[in-house]
Amino acid sequence: MKLLLDTHILLWAAGQPERLSQSARNLLTSRENSLIFSAASIWEIVIKLGLGHKDFKVDPYRLRKELVAHGYAELPVTAEHALRVGSLPPLHKDPFDRILLAQARSEGLVLLTTDSAVAQYGDSVVVV
Repeated sequence: MKLLLDTHILLWAAGQPERLSQSARNLLTSRENSLIFSAASIWEIVIKLGLGHKDFKVDPYRLRKELVAHGYAELPVTAEHALRVGSLPPLHKDPFDRILLAQARSEGLVLLTTDSAVAQYGDSVVVV
C-alpha cells in the first residue's frame, strides 16, 4: 500500500515514534507499504515553526534530508492537486489536511492520519 503521511504522523515517525499508535507503527514498518511525504507537510512545518507552535520544533531542512535518506518518497504539490481541493466537500477546513487528501485521491494513495475529522471523507483515509 502507498501511504501518504499527514504532518503529525510524519513528525512523530521521524522524531517521536512513541507517540504513534501500534497500528501506525505496524503500517510504517511493513515492507509491503511505501511511505510518502508531501511538500505540503514541509510547508506546514515551516509555517507553524515560524509561528512558534510547540509541536513543530524541528529543522525542516534536516527532516526532509533524513526522510529521503530513509527511503521516503517526496510528493510535490501540483496544480492538479490544488484544483482537486475544490471538489472536496467542506467537511474539514484545515487547508493542509485538504491538500493532503486531494493529493492522496489524485495519486491513488492512502492518507494516514490521526485526525478523525479527516476520516469523514471515507475513501483514501486511514485513521490510526
